[in-house]
Amino acid sequence: MRRWLAAGLALLALAGCTSDPEPAPPAPSPQVTASPPPAPPQGGRTVFGAHWDWNRYEQFTPFLRKISGSATYHELSWCDIEREQGRPDWSAVDRVAERSRSLGITLHLKIRTGVCWATGGTAQHVRGTANKTESAMPRDLDAYKSFVDSVVRRYAPYGVREYAVENEVNAPQYWAGSPADYTTLVTAAAAAIRAADPDARVVDSGISSVAYGWGVADRLLQAGRQDEAVRAYNAYFQRRIGTRGKQIPPVSTPADLRAALAVAQNARNLEYLAATERLLDGKVVDVRQVHFYEHWSAVPDLLGYLSAQTPAGTPVEAWEVGQFWRDGDGDAASRSAEMVKAVALLAAGGVREVIWLPLAYNPANRQSSEVRYGLLDPDGKERTAGQMLAALAALAQGATAEPVRDKGLAGTAFRRGGETALVVWAAAGPVTVPASAALKSGPVGAAATRDGAVEVAADPVVLRGKGTPADLLKTVG
Repeated sequence: MRRWLAAGLALLALAGCTSDPEPAPPAPSPQVTASPPPAPPQGGRTVFGAHWDWNRYEQFTPFLRKISGSATYHELSWCDIEREQGRPDWSAVDRVAERSRSLGITLHLKIRTGVCWATGGTAQHVRGTANKTESAMPRDLDAYKSFVDSVVRRYAPYGVREYAVENEVNAPQYWAGSPADYTTLVTAAAAAIRAADPDARVVDSGISSVAYGWGVADRLLQAGRQDEAVRAYNAYFQRRIGTRGKQIPPVSTPADLRAALAVAQNARNLEYLAATERLLDGKVVDVRQVHFYEHWSAVPDLLGYLSAQTPAGTPVEAWEVGQFWRDGDGDAASRSAEMVKAVALLAAGGVREVIWLPLAYNPANRQSSEVRYGLLDPDGKERTAGQMLAALAALAQGATAEPVRDKGLAGTAFRRGGETALVVWAAAGPVTVPASAALKSGPVGAAATRDGAVEVAADPVVLRGKGTPADLLKTVG
């Protein structure tokens, strides 16, 4: 069932980056509503975090200390922990929990089943050096609930309060069951999680970024907004069209879009989105988990979908945000600027956690090129993108975020106490911010010390000063 959030939501608008070849983004989209976050860790909570390979923990530690106060997640599976029935080995997850806590980073857990004695059957999809597989329904739901209970009771003392059930169940390589099976599994897991820790929150599987794109287009099509649906499809999938054959084809008409929606995998994507939303409606699930790897200009369309399809007051968290760009030719500066725009706009839209993935590109994986852009080099050296995300994490620590769309500027305002930091770029042509003793400016990732006039163009800059966002914007001509 489609549903709309209450009127009066803040609007988030986005204008094109003058250096980008893509067309200007669409009209404003509603802001996602969110419940108050849990108590922040010592040092203050920040919306911006990252997900990393724990095998390279030592290399990444210097950067991770810069994003203390953020959140991350770790995936575990019943079949990995209990390879032999009755003999669980928690040591690997214990290390993750201990190290996360020592870094001051809040840990979330994704609980998967895998395929083994606990489920029966033979894995059809084996991935990576860790031999990860899809998940299947447990043979014994009571035994599954007992395992989930063990997970929650073991890791609640480490500060783990959010537990996702499975991962991207719309993809066959992650889930072997049906939507009805998934609903049964989540219902059982939710009961076990809440019984073990009444303060815990249940999180959905995190439907894939691609599936959300189909949700965006289908919602507009079903509402009779056919031309807008075609536009949104092409904006959302601008870097994916043709990368998956018939699954993401060129689309120029509503008829093309309807034909693409009929492709089996695309229909499955919508089916699992609907199943997830029924779980949210029924309050079986407490938190909506978003995955987003597309061009930043698609953020308003995604936020519009989330506002329309999420019960009011439901927290929305983006556990996986990144930059899909097969054979991408953008330089470090342009890719870093794109990263800033994507994560800042998600935060402004009410998404309360934005976790970049991957922290660092792994050259040993099966991809021959860096399809998803890392904040660090493989050896842990900070890239420009890493410096910028660390700066954003500091700006957002203990702050509220709200959209900026005024005086020719677009972006996000972070407000803490009596001070505001605007992370903004030009919505269209360059904007000159006059010199002001009360306003400091500088690039994202560098100290905001300049007090002379500054020209804001395509690349994000930081404007800092005392007062509200409106107070700072009064200085712009």
